[in-house]
Amino acid sequence: MFRSSPAYIATRELEVAVNAAIALSRPLLVKGEPGTGKTVLAQEVARALGARLIEWHIKSTTKAQQGLYEYDAVARLRDGQLGDPRVHDIRNYIRRGKLWEAFTHPGPVVLLIDEIDKADIEFPNDLLLELDRMEFHVYETGETVKALQRPVVIITSNNEKELPDAFLRRCFFHYIRFPDRATMERIVEAHYPGIRRDLVREALNVFFRIREVDGLKKKPATSELLDWLKLLMAEDLPPEALRAEDGRSAIPPLYGALLKNEHDVHLFERLAFLSRAKR
Repeated sequence: MFRSSPAYIATRELEVAVNAAIALSRPLLVKGEPGTGKTVLAQEVARALGARLIEWHIKSTTKAQQGLYEYDAVARLRDGQLGDPRVHDIRNYIRRGKLWEAFTHPGPVVLLIDEIDKADIEFPNDLLLELDRMEFHVYETGETVKALQRPVVIITSNNEKELPDAFLRRCFFHYIRFPDRATMERIVEAHYPGIRRDLVREALNVFFRIREVDGLKKKPATSELLDWLKLLMAEDLPPEALRAEDGRSAIPPLYGALLKNEHDVHLFERLAFLSRAKR
């Protein structure tokens, strides 16, 4: 049973989603803004269940077959030319993928398929059968790999592209909404126990004000806030340094932890200039 912990603040809705996916034996598809804790969720679920975590981080070039296995025919040909005796056993040239690893692990497993929307549009459909049946066939050896026990599968997406309907039907879906202020305070306290409340209050004022600015290309998320607070504490900045009541401090100190591209930096520079011009 998954529950929120002092190290990971989960909403009641997220707890229900995780436990429902486990009960239904369905993959849990988690969407949300980057930096809202989707990847960390898999780590916390594995910890809560006492399971091994196997992570498959998806790139734009990743193919579904790589999650099952890869056969290195080139290496076998080379070894054959060199007279290597390993060439007589084809298993020496089969590299197991993350699904194979998860299926054959003797204990409980949480399998994370991270950022599935980075891959080709056909990638999710190419895994439908294997995730449904929890088995796949290895054509080179003629064996069938079956899951010793069904792993808990957590799939994350940043919503960069739509996923196929057939894939969505087989998943339990949850969207991680951006934390409200009260939840964010709990998250900050979980990461930095005993942090000064007045510093957190002023930092959250700045943080949420930045997120509300029109035209922002990338809104800062939870991970950016935590990095920023760490820097503020390292620099021992007083809460007063974060206040911008007169509009002259539109760009917060150490803003590089919050603003991640030149467009957003220039936007705040323009806002600061306009604020000063009105005075």
